[in-house]
Amino acid sequence: ALLAGAALPPVIAACSPAEGSATNPGAANERRFANTQWRQLTDDQWRQRLPAPSYDTLRHEATERPGTSPLLNEHRAGTFVCAGCGLELFQSAWKFDSGTGWPSFFRVNEANVGTKSDFQIGYERIEYHCAQCLGHQGHLFNDGPQPTGLRYCNNGVALRFVPAA
Repeated sequence: ALLAGAALPPVIAACSPAEGSATNPGAANERRFANTQWRQLTDDQWRQRLPAPSYDTLRHEATERPGTSPLLNEHRAGTFVCAGCGLELFQSAWKFDSGTGWPSFFRVNEANVGTKSDFQIGYERIEYHCAQCLGHQGHLFNDGPQPTGLRYCNNGVALRFVPAA
């Protein structure tokens, strides 16, 4: 399996057929945001709010071309937030150059993401998304650096960078 043997954080370890159960922290994260304005927006409202590449990725799980995100070269101190709703997902100190062409992080704000199994390309991957607006962010792999060994491979168009004050 893709993540076999990895020391996964609870939100990821909970991905299973029981996803959505009361014991799944990812589902609990999503329930925490269930009544927010972001869940009330229609697809047309999302299309109007977001640039086309962000809309395609966040709302329909598209993937941007590797090497195209300006966030690959973002090295200032700050926070990476969901481009859909502004929820804080990553700190700049958690970013690393994975060589894949997508912004990559070895840690995520676990309280602000949900996960699910994704079989779109013929085998199982773990997809993660913003728990507040449910916007698709990217996929999780177990080939990242220490201390976690994880790589959150994120679509740059799904993020916005907020520099530290």
